[in-house]
Amino acid sequence: MKIKKQKVSPRQKMINLMYVLLMAMLALNVSSDVLNGFTLVDESLSKSSENTGRQNETLYKAFEGYMEQNPEKVREWYERACQVREMSDTIYNLAERLKVRIAKKADGEDGDFRNLVNREDLEAATQVMLAPGIGEGQVLYDAITEYRNNILEMTNDSVQKEIIKTSLSTDVPNRDISMLKNWQEYHFENMPAIAAITLLTKIQNDVRYVEGEILHTLSKNIDMGDVRVNQIQALVIPTSKNVVLGGDFSAQIILAAVDSTQRPQIFVEDKPLETENGEYTARCNKIGDYTLNGYMLVNDGGGVQTRYNFSQNYTVVEPTATVSASLMNVLYAGFSNPVSISVPGVAANRISASIAKGSGTIKSDGKGGYIVVPTKVGEEIKIGVTARNEEGKSQSMGEYTFRVRQLPDPMPLIEYKDKDGNTQRYRGGAPFSKQALMSTDGIVAAIDDGLLNIGFEVLSFETVFYDNMGNAIPLKSQGAMFSQQQKDMFRNLGRGKRFYISHVRAVGPDKIERLLPTTLEVIIN
Repeated sequence: MKIKKQKVSPRQKMINLMYVLLMAMLALNVSSDVLNGFTLVDESLSKSSENTGRQNETLYKAFEGYMEQNPEKVREWYERACQVREMSDTIYNLAERLKVRIAKKADGEDGDFRNLVNREDLEAATQVMLAPGIGEGQVLYDAITEYRNNILEMTNDSVQKEIIKTSLSTDVPNRDISMLKNWQEYHFENMPAIAAITLLTKIQNDVRYVEGEILHTLSKNIDMGDVRVNQIQALVIPTSKNVVLGGDFSAQIILAAVDSTQRPQIFVEDKPLETENGEYTARCNKIGDYTLNGYMLVNDGGGVQTRYNFSQNYTVVEPTATVSASLMNVLYAGFSNPVSISVPGVAANRISASIAKGSGTIKSDGKGGYIVVPTKVGEEIKIGVTARNEEGKSQSMGEYTFRVRQLPDPMPLIEYKDKDGNTQRYRGGAPFSKQALMSTDGIVAAIDDGLLNIGFEVLSFETVFYDNMGNAIPLKSQGAMFSQQQKDMFRNLGRGKRFYISHVRAVGPDKIERLLPTTLEVIIN
């Protein structure tokens, strides 16, 4: 499956050298001879790119042939080769489109980059590649950079990495002429149309060359993955070492590096195993630790029979599951309680849970957990857990009991923004900025104790102010918002003054309306 790698020809090296020399001559004079030279170089680069492309197609066809012969072995490298083809064609076609645009900009809509008339045009490349907002120079630079980085990830050869970096370099030479210019400005600003087209052809040629380099590396990996066996070993591959009581212990018994032309004889506890492919199953009716012992008999090429012993430990355990309320060890009536449920050795998608009809609802949250909403306060709720094994058989993992409580009362709070724009909650009893108070529209109510963070809807509340004579001035709110009278009172409060928020009525997720017993003391700072 090896593919002979072709080296870069002396002709190709000469073409690259000619391109560099012609670029240098541009700095002196754009004469007709120079323009003719660029045309010759462009034609040579195009032919070289076509030849390299044909060689690469031969490599792709070889990959396709290998894929048909041995898909299991070749698939990874074949898919990478397809990825290389797609990336290479994308950047090649991008350069081709840019050549067409530059030619049309220089010669009009009938312009053909293969037969350019206004080769000396200094505006075409600049407008196509560097025009503000629509220039394609940055697009080409990004495409080359991304292509180079993706290709470099496909090889570990340091020499080849350096070749790829050099061939697809986007560095600007350290010369006076390149001062303060980026890659696209250095190559396309005030550049004759034929020179810009030649540069794009060179990029296409470099892409095809790098494409061939990496294809040769991928083809080597096909044979590199072959393993040379020098040891034979009997193996037992269990589905799981932990088996639930009443479940099945399943394992595959194989001989590593076995000859596919003959099957070994398998014996478990001195009894022949009659199943195909070495599949073994035993019913487990008692908990404890067990060992599967046996041996294989294999005939070698000389007709000599060799014995290979195998041994595998496994454990039979009681049915068990883990059920826990994610917030705390109780469930709240009328509230969506997040609950996590797991069974050791069983994937989450093979676990299901249920509760008794009439006691509430339970449903998956789509993330491996469950949402339980009990309906009756003061009663217990039982969550039943069922696990399904790989054969599709369901088994009960037990029932787990939780007590159901009513949501506790929330406390009134004032939400405000700190100097960094973060939302904070004022809980009372400490000085509170008058500026923050004036920027707040109303109050909120929430259970916020470090474990729970449950919001309630505020229906109404009352503020109580005291005048200089000590008389109480109660003012009602507008729902959860401060009324205009309340705001007017805020404006007249001086530092050290205080007022109280009380008689807060709120309703929570459980739809129960309650009068909060808590009073919020606000001290003006």
